[in-house]
Amino acid sequence: MKTVILRNLEVGSGSPKVIVPIVAVSTEGILAKAKEFANYTMDVVEWRVDFYEDVFDTAKVLSTLKALRATLGETPILFTFRTKKEGGEKNISPDAYLALNTAVANSGDADAVDVEIFSGDELVRKAIDAIHAAGKVVVGSNHDFNGTPSKSDIIYRLRKMQDMGTDIPKIAVMPKGPADVITLLDATQEMANCHADRPIITMSMGKGVITRLCGEYFGSSMTFGAVGQVSAPGQIPVEQLKTAMDILHRGLAD
Repeated sequence: MKTVILRNLEVGSGSPKVIVPIVAVSTEGILAKAKEFANYTMDVVEWRVDFYEDVFDTAKVLSTLKALRATLGETPILFTFRTKKEGGEKNISPDAYLALNTAVANSGDADAVDVEIFSGDELVRKAIDAIHAAGKVVVGSNHDFNGTPSKSDIIYRLRKMQDMGTDIPKIAVMPKGPADVITLLDATQEMANCHADRPIITMSMGKGVITRLCGEYFGSSMTFGAVGQVSAPGQIPVEQLKTAMDILHRGLAD
C-alpha cells in the first residue's frame, strides 16, 4: 500500500493520524481556535468552511486560509465544504463547489481538499483533476447519517472513491446498534486487506465511538478528535483520543 504525504506527515504508516476540525463562524474565531491548537497534540487541522460566515466570498475564504496557514505553521490543512445533504451547514451549487475547491487548491495554502464522491461523476472528476493539477491531495468522502449500509455497499463506496482517483477514500456512517458498528469494522478490514492500495478512513459516528480509537488494528489511517466544539457526532476530546490510541498502539506492538 502506498502512503500519502501531507506536508511533513506520512499518512498510512504507524498509528492513525489525528484530525481536529475548526468550525468557527468568523475569521477571528477561526484564527483564535488555530492558536489554541498550539496547546494540543494533533496531526492535521480540518477547516470546515461550510460553517464560515463568508464562505461564498472566495476572496475572503482565500484570505482567511492564508492567515490560517501562517498561524498553523507546518501543520497540514484539510479544506472541507461539507454540503447539507451530507451533514454540513449550507447548500452550494455544483459550479460554486467546483470553483471554490479549485481556487483553494490553486492557492497552495491547503494541503488536501475534501470532495464528496456522490456529487455527480462529472463534477467529481473535474474537482479531482483540478486539485491534483495543483499538486494537492484529494480526500474522497461519503457520509450516511441515516444508518449503516451493508458491508458490501460500504466496500463498493470506498472502491468507487479509489477507482475515481481520490488519494484517501473516507466513509462515515451512523449505527443503530452494535451490529452496525461491527459491519463498519468488518468492511474496513476487508477493504484495507483485500482492495485498498492507498490509505482509507472509516468511522461509525455517534455511539460507534470505538471505531475512532481502533483504526490501527482494522485498517483506518486517520481519525477525528475535538478541541471544544465537534463537527460530527461521537468525536471525543483530542487528548483522550490520543491516550486511548497510544494504549492500543503499545498493545499491538507486543
